[in-house]
Amino acid sequence: MSAIQKLPVTMHVRRAAVAALALSLAACGPATLPPGDQITDADEARNRAAHQFNLSLDRAVLGPTADAYGDGVPERVRTGISNFASNLSQPSHVVNNILQLRLGDAAQNTLRFAINTTIGIGGLFDPATALGVPEEATDFGETLHIYGFGEGDYVVHPVLGPSTTRDTVGMVVDFALNPLRHYVQPPESTYLTATSVAAGLDSRYQFDTTIDSVLYESADSYAQLRSLYLQQRRFELGGPAATYEDPYASGDPASDAAAVAADPTYDPYSDPYFDPYAQ
Repeated sequence: MSAIQKLPVTMHVRRAAVAALALSLAACGPATLPPGDQITDADEARNRAAHQFNLSLDRAVLGPTADAYGDGVPERVRTGISNFASNLSQPSHVVNNILQLRLGDAAQNTLRFAINTTIGIGGLFDPATALGVPEEATDFGETLHIYGFGEGDYVVHPVLGPSTTRDTVGMVVDFALNPLRHYVQPPESTYLTATSVAAGLDSRYQFDTTIDSVLYESADSYAQLRSLYLQQRRFELGGPAATYEDPYASGDPASDAAAVAADPTYDPYSDPYFDPYAQ
């Protein structure tokens, strides 16, 4: 048999091996989700430093820029840009749906991308949702979860914010796997990045009150943001709905706020790194 005749057989064997590997990994089942917001925070000092950097960046740049963007750009335009940015994520969702063996979700996200890209004029509008084709958002972090990989340690990245070891890996892989990254070249790729940034600013503007409450009105914004992030992420992965009570609150928000205002160094605990969630 010639090499040319052997080639198709080899390709089929490789495809079968990949399929078998995917099925064996899927058979392991999803990783166990820890209860509540418990997690190992092994590098808390570095994480708190990154959190403080992010607070300074938000206070000096992101918050004011988001306010200027929200106040200066009409809502319809902002919505269109956010729709466009969201539509760009659909190919990545489809890739992860396939890796998760959720072929129904892959078909739905593919159909959604087709509808919004054509009828929705490149994704500026969202007729797919009105037609009953909602987004089934996912990412490679969820793919790893489905294959049984635990979330690892809690991590705070400068600019990017809260994450876990697993989701950090997922974020890098998602960036590499997104098909649009390989087909869209400069300067168009720069425009795509700009729309994603604008969508982020719009979210910061839309949820301004909630974000400010967490970041600037909490006795310990680091602990509160960690709790909220972990509970919300685990809910996305199939865990229970997020519920949160500030472990540092006295039960009287006005009293807590007054104490902090009177003494910026106020800390209800003698240890500045006291962690009520440490395992």
